[in-house]
Amino acid sequence: MVLAYVVTVVVSATLVTLATARRTPAEALTWPWFLLLAGGAVLHLEAARGIERIREISAEGSPHAHMQSVWLFAGVLVLPMPLLVALIVISYTHSWYRVYKRRAVLFRKVFSAATVVLGSATAQLVLTLFDDRAVDLDGPLGLLALVTAGFLYWFINYALVVTAIFVTNRHNPVRTALGNASDILIVLASVGLGSGVAIIMTSRPWLTPMLLLTVLALHMGLLLPQFRVAARTDSKTGLVDATFWHDVAERELARARRLVSTVGVLILDLDHFKLINDTYGHLAGDRVLRAVADALKHSVRSYDLVGRFGGEEFAVLLPGASTDEARATAERIRHEIAGLHIAVTDRLGHDRVISGLTASAGAAVFPDTATELSPLLLAADEALYQAKNNGRDRVATATAF
Repeated sequence: MVLAYVVTVVVSATLVTLATARRTPAEALTWPWFLLLAGGAVLHLEAARGIERIREISAEGSPHAHMQSVWLFAGVLVLPMPLLVALIVISYTHSWYRVYKRRAVLFRKVFSAATVVLGSATAQLVLTLFDDRAVDLDGPLGLLALVTAGFLYWFINYALVVTAIFVTNRHNPVRTALGNASDILIVLASVGLGSGVAIIMTSRPWLTPMLLLTVLALHMGLLLPQFRVAARTDSKTGLVDATFWHDVAERELARARRLVSTVGVLILDLDHFKLINDTYGHLAGDRVLRAVADALKHSVRSYDLVGRFGGEEFAVLLPGASTDEARATAERIRHEIAGLHIAVTDRLGHDRVISGLTASAGAAVFPDTATELSPLLLAADEALYQAKNNGRDRVATATAF
């Protein structure tokens, strides 16, 4: 039933695209608008993809609202359907590779793109009933047309996605499947911004880059508050704390079970860190922790998650990583830490440079090592102590726990 529903939606979107391709050819005037919107969508996602990865994980089981609708709804207003579909394809293909790859089944993103195509086609149909050129709409009637089109653009997409969630998991709580009001507001706000983008782009296209900055600022301001409670950070390192790391790790394991994928976990510990505190003082030790945290973040992929577990111990979550990839990442981190030269001030006020740091690491991989988070962490921790017992400054890989 799920497959039949998904195929029906995708085929419907394909038929709509083919039916409108001949009736609404792309005029020469619309190509610059298409390029501006495609560029804006790509740059927007590149700048905000870190936020989107966290939001996408947290939206598991609910509709995932994103601000790409700013560019897509602007396309509804200024582009013929063939170019609008191309814009949607570019946006979703780019987001798949940069945000969702290894985290979601591909057909789910194809389905989501199809729902946007259907919502966009309906919105364009409504607009043409009022005026052949949507950007020429003005006055109360124009406002009514834009509001109606924007609502249908959102509602058709939303209804199709929520139905898919219900069909896929009938035990999913209704409240979860419907999502929350703030996410709905984000999409509707994006539609409103898209109207402004279309109007400015067609009258003053050179102002479009300024709008990109505005959209990015709003993206940061609107989306980050949702995680200020959950995404607690460690003040000394700027990394996420253990509580949030565990929450994300549980979600990643649940996703990996569904996708029949893997998740790597690393536990790292600085060797002889107490000696640094005793020799140079705790302020110097804090400076070392911050430098090591930065080295960790620079050594992993953009969608990996690094957290501090306490003291000089760190944890790294590696979605989709194999045992070999997890070990290679740990070795890369170890070499990065060994190359650090950290300027500090010791307890006597003298400037010093701390170098020659070493770290030990333990690696474990779901589901090869363990199938639940707690035993997976225990296995990685055991591997860490094995590395320390074998002389430190090395990586050990856990076996089945």
